[in-house]
Amino acid sequence: MPAPAAPDASAAPPPGPLERVRRTFRARVAGDPTGAPPWVRDIALDDDRDGWFDPDGVVWAVHGGLSTLVGGLVALLGQAAHPLALAGVQGHSDYRQDPWARLAGTARWLAVCTFGSGRLAERDCARVRGMHRRVRGTTADGRAYSAGDPDLLRWVHLAFTDAFLAAHRELGEDLAPRFGPRWADDYVREWARTARALGAQDLPGSEAELAEALAAFAPVLEPVPGELRGFLLSPPGLTRAEAPFYAGLAGAADLLLSPVVAPLAGAPGRAERGPRARLRLALTRGQLRALAAVTGREPWEQAGRYRTGTGPRPTWL
Repeated sequence: MPAPAAPDASAAPPPGPLERVRRTFRARVAGDPTGAPPWVRDIALDDDRDGWFDPDGVVWAVHGGLSTLVGGLVALLGQAAHPLALAGVQGHSDYRQDPWARLAGTARWLAVCTFGSGRLAERDCARVRGMHRRVRGTTADGRAYSAGDPDLLRWVHLAFTDAFLAAHRELGEDLAPRFGPRWADDYVREWARTARALGAQDLPGSEAELAEALAAFAPVLEPVPGELRGFLLSPPGLTRAEAPFYAGLAGAADLLLSPVVAPLAGAPGRAERGPRARLRLALTRGQLRALAAVTGREPWEQAGRYRTGTGPRPTWL
């Protein structure tokens, strides 16, 4: 008896508008239109249920929301205020040719460390440390830099943590009912584990300590180049549909920068909370809620919940 014919993929109906939005978004963030490249499947299929962070804890809550899209922009602007961090990116990255590949690479590290097992998190941090070993050089004015420098790693972590915390507080779910009024301290203390795994030292354990640590870097920070700021807030390759959405995220990012960084980035930062600023943030909250309604829970969190037994088997698996 002859084997049944394989289904004709060309006969499948084209994806509808909502599916196109999902696929475009996931291709940008994960580098794969399904949202489930091999590293996401590794999270789901790992038989180790022990991860660095509790599935019902604050780190999963912060990183599981779409406020991370704005947090990532805030973090990049903040990190670029350190001239040695900026030199490393400019000298050893092809972000101008393919900014989305860099985004997908950062998203991978964030997702694996957050939602993956401990051994996957260790493996991905080893991958990043290997990349850092190749990022070293000298600035035009003779200053040496190395991506593995603990002090530089510390700055990158501080800017990242402050950015994601600020973005979630303004644009994400209120976590106080679940974790209490000091949830931000828990996030700062717990997320420091990933920075220590990369080689950073002397990390803050509370929101107050985070603010103090950021302020202590002020003497070595420099203005973010206007050309780089423009690139981050309006990158090439956006479609006509994506451009206004991204502009909304960028407008919110300008309002979430730390007071230490905001003047150097030419942005109002968190000091501005007039009517226009409040409206901008409200509009961005609406954008993110609309996107969440279309995309649902992201595949990397689905994978983590399946691995830990706190969620069903993903349909894409």
